[in-house]
Amino acid sequence: MADTDVKKSQGLPEPPPEIVVAAPKIPFDWKRVFFILLGLGLFFFIYFMPPWKDAIDPGGKAFPLSQQGKGAIALFALAGVWWVFEVLPIGVTSIAIGVFQALFSIRSAKDAFKDFMDPSVMFIFGSVVVGLAFSTTGLTKRLAYKMLEIVGERTSMILLGALVVTAGLAHLMAHTAAAATVFPILLAIYALYGEGDKQTNFGKALFIGMAYAAGAGSIITFLGSARAAAGAGMFKEFTGKDIGFFELSKYMFFLGWLMVFLIWGYLMIFLKPEKEVITGLKEKVKKLSKELGPMTRNEKFVIITVLCVVAIMSMQSFVPALKTMDRAALILISTLMFFIFKVLTVKELEEIPWNIILLFSGAMSIGFCLWKTEAAQWMAVNWLVMFQHSHWLVFVLSIATFVLIMTNFIMNVAAIAISLPVSLVVAGYLGVSPEVIFYSSLATAGMPFVLLIGAAPNAIAYESKQFTTGEFFKHGLLLSVGLVAIIGVLILSLWPMFGMPTVLK
Repeated sequence: MADTDVKKSQGLPEPPPEIVVAAPKIPFDWKRVFFILLGLGLFFFIYFMPPWKDAIDPGGKAFPLSQQGKGAIALFALAGVWWVFEVLPIGVTSIAIGVFQALFSIRSAKDAFKDFMDPSVMFIFGSVVVGLAFSTTGLTKRLAYKMLEIVGERTSMILLGALVVTAGLAHLMAHTAAAATVFPILLAIYALYGEGDKQTNFGKALFIGMAYAAGAGSIITFLGSARAAAGAGMFKEFTGKDIGFFELSKYMFFLGWLMVFLIWGYLMIFLKPEKEVITGLKEKVKKLSKELGPMTRNEKFVIITVLCVVAIMSMQSFVPALKTMDRAALILISTLMFFIFKVLTVKELEEIPWNIILLFSGAMSIGFCLWKTEAAQWMAVNWLVMFQHSHWLVFVLSIATFVLIMTNFIMNVAAIAISLPVSLVVAGYLGVSPEVIFYSSLATAGMPFVLLIGAAPNAIAYESKQFTTGEFFKHGLLLSVGLVAIIGVLILSLWPMFGMPTVLK
């Protein structure tokens, strides 16, 4: 006998009928499909076009574009659309870069995927592990609380303090390492804002600002990145002139710090924090700081290890015996030490943001693809000859702008390597001094504010989940225009006052 019949015979009420709740219908994402197809359409349109004309430099030298080079430009367009509009996870778009190179014979699969483990990618991995060590041991909270005790409760001052600390660290260590060090500290600070994981203007400003400030701080010394040393080496090769350690800082210090304060002012206008003051923050910070207690053995070990690695990397500029050591190998020493002495475990290894690591793997692959197929050189010549009959200042700013565009897609060292030889040749026809070209190019190479793949700090900041790639693009575009304008003003005013020649007599 059925249960309902038994209940009826006993005079018991029948159970209410079961209510079946239909699963909510997920709307079809037409926007996502459109941008996926747009990226693919651009790729196939460019790839299957008839051969493009050779680029001709002012000396009459021809630079042909091979089918592989045209394929690299096609892939460049596809990746740009997919990354900007985030139609796929950014790491998956990077995988597509390797796949398309292999499928369409742009480069061999071995070459395309070998770049995914380039030393620069491993350097980013090592920097992320340093950040994990700071976070796991509690150092991030300790440093965050100390910073908040100094800057106070006003969100404007907290934001300025975050930018200043990031830019300052980028004077002494690679901007990737600086961002990885500051990132967990900013996470601890944002936790005190009282909005949980919710996206806010303050969160956007804090993390976007960190990425931008890391770039601005890194242009001031040779320690901030590999691009300055590589650029100075190329400059000497082409001109026979040395760029001194303090000479670089003389011209870049004012520009770098002016950009830090410009970034702060911009963010306070366009991403003004919802709260002017975090009420009760000082008391809360004092209480939390007291709860941490004295510094632990692991905290001390992490600080000593990181300082030793940074010191060795800093000495590479002065000690010839250290110059042959790869920076990726040096920073990975800290990774090994953290696991050998059980500061980190396999649990932390599983927490590494592999999406970000893959992002930079793909960025390296597309960068080398453009370089090795000579597509980037073809693009550089075509761009620069458009300005060969322009006023010398327009020509210099056109070079800076080209480097700025390229460095948002490929390694900044590669952007310098591609543009500097061509621009120095064209400069001779216009009577422009090589110094002004070098410094303006180096400045824009260090501040890719538009795309996440432009620099590791951009990708590290994205891991906060406080902003979208579109928001980063929008704010970076405006600041990039401001950067080029400021460089133009410095070329006409401050740099000549400091002794930089602008035009050849």
